[in-house]
Amino acid sequence: MGRGLAPGMVPRHGGAMTTYRLHYAPDNASLIVRLALEELAAPYATVLVDRATRGHKAPDYLRLNPNGLIPVLETPDGPLFETGAILLWLADRHGALAPAPDSADRAGFLKWLFFTANTLHPALRLTFYPGQYVGEDAGAQTRLRAHMQGEIGHHLDKLEAVAGQAPGWFAAPAPTGLDIYVAPLLRWLALFPVGESGWFDLGRWPRLHAMAEALEARDSVAAAVAAEGLGPQPFTAPRHADPPEGTAT
Repeated sequence: MGRGLAPGMVPRHGGAMTTYRLHYAPDNASLIVRLALEELAAPYATVLVDRATRGHKAPDYLRLNPNGLIPVLETPDGPLFETGAILLWLADRHGALAPAPDSADRAGFLKWLFFTANTLHPALRLTFYPGQYVGEDAGAQTRLRAHMQGEIGHHLDKLEAVAGQAPGWFAAPAPTGLDIYVAPLLRWLALFPVGESGWFDLGRWPRLHAMAEALEARDSVAAAVAAEGLGPQPFTAPRHADPPEGTAT
């Protein structure tokens, strides 16, 4: 890239120096960034963030991301956080995974990428962690979860319609950052909250199912499966992660 490496960058496999360092926890939002890095064949190292000991709230981590959320990607331009921002930065830096800035397709891609980051992804968080938003009242948590499940269904209906338009930047033969973002969200909807995800059936959205199935055949996903213990069909028939390091929480 010609800009030099950020302090502390180390070789990934004993060869060339890495450009990026991904702070991750297994089967967390960092999975999305890992998939993008693997799809780009971009060299990177990983740093495990132990959520069980609240490593994402530790002072050293907060210096990288003051919001205390995973992931962080260290780059030659400094640390990046927010999954959508990281995806867009990587796409523009590498000239892949998104329409070019001067492409007529750019506007469509951007609006649905940010819809996923700003609307769909937060809806999952509200569903998975309702107590963080309405407190300890079990009835309030149940009502919020039920409402958000309905909202998520509507959001996926919209993405299903976009996929049906065959725009070339979603659910197309070559995946983009939007595919890479949406597929893990589909995984988590099938798994969480544990024992309360029966409402979700990916078969309701056949185009999204086909997109996720195609992604599962790619080397980038095979690498993520091995690194995070995701199982052979991580998006269309997911099972709970059994990572070789750390714990999925």
